[in-house]
This record gives sequence, C-alpha cells and structure tokens, in this order.
Amino acid sequence: MRLLALNKPFGTICQFSPHETRASLADWVKVPGVYPAGRLDSDSEGLLLLTDDGTLQARIAEPRHKLVKRYWAQVEGAPDQAVLTKLASGVDLGDFVTRPCHAQLIEPPATLWPRNPPIRFRAAIPTTWIELSITEGKNRQVRRMTAAVGFPTLRLVRVGIGALDIFSLGLEPGASLDLAPRAPWDGIR
Repeated sequence: MRLLALNKPFGTICQFSPHETRASLADWVKVPGVYPAGRLDSDSEGLLLLTDDGTLQARIAEPRHKLVKRYWAQVEGAPDQAVLTKLASGVDLGDFVTRPCHAQLIEPPATLWPRNPPIRFRAAIPTTWIELSITEGKNRQVRRMTAAVGFPTLRLVRVGIGALDIFSLGLEPGASLDLAPRAPWDGIR
C-alpha cells in the first residue's frame, strides 16, 4: 500500500490527465498507480492525500467516516462570534445543511507560504482568517459556507486531515512525501 501527502498548489486540478490551461497532479506527483483520496478544487491549496488502496481512499474521502479535515479560510470582511456560531451549528446551503463543525478566528498565519498569484487586495475591505474543522467535504463546501454567512472566501488552504498536519510534514507547495510505512497516518484509519 502507498500513501502520499501532497501540498497541492493553487491552480492545480485534482486529476492526473493533462489539462489545456491548468497544472494537474501529474505535474507534481510522479508515483504511478495512486489516486486522490478526496479532492481540492483548483482554487484551493494544501494537503491532499493520494493512495493506491481503495479501502483507505474511501476511509479518507467518504463523509460517513467523519474524518476531520481542517481548513484555514481567509475571508472578506470581519466576522464576529455570531457568524462563527452559525458556521459551527451547520449552514443551510440550499441543497443540504452542513454538519456541525468547529469554527474559530485565527491570527493571520505566519507559517503559510505566499500564494501565487496573490489574492486581490482592497484597502477598504479587511480580511480575516477562520479555521474550520469539518467532517464532510462536499463540492466547494467551505467556500459555500462562508459565502452563505456573508463572508466570501478569498483563499482556502487545507492544513490537516485526521492526525496529519501539512506543517509538521514540512511540505512546500508542489512537494510530496511518501508516508508508508511511517506511522503518522495511523490516525486516519
């Protein structure tokens, strides 16, 4: 069994087949036979796990296993505690209501790499960082959640999956690490 951790760069699509205008996983991962366990949209960046084990892939990706995925979202505006409570309680997105999650304000992360290209800067509108820990991962869920409570996401970084943390793995954007047979990923089983 293989398990890889990748710091997926902004703009990369979560597929191995080539794309006309965007980088794909094949530009960063040269290990044959592995597939993403879950997805990150091309506008999101951060921790992505890849494996050749279908059971492990399902364990990581399927919401029924309630594996925590931790995100840092830079949002437009300055949400207060009432907004965090709405996010944590579950947000009605029209087609579904999100599960309860953990939401908290965080300081602008000094450990985060610069995004290329940088987010748009508008001097008249502040930005705030929120950490969200969710146990599902539907299409563009975090972005839809923050927008639904009035604070659109400008930058979204997945920093953790289960017991794994992108910073403790030491992964720069585009870098990957073979986790097998190491033990840090035991927390995702």
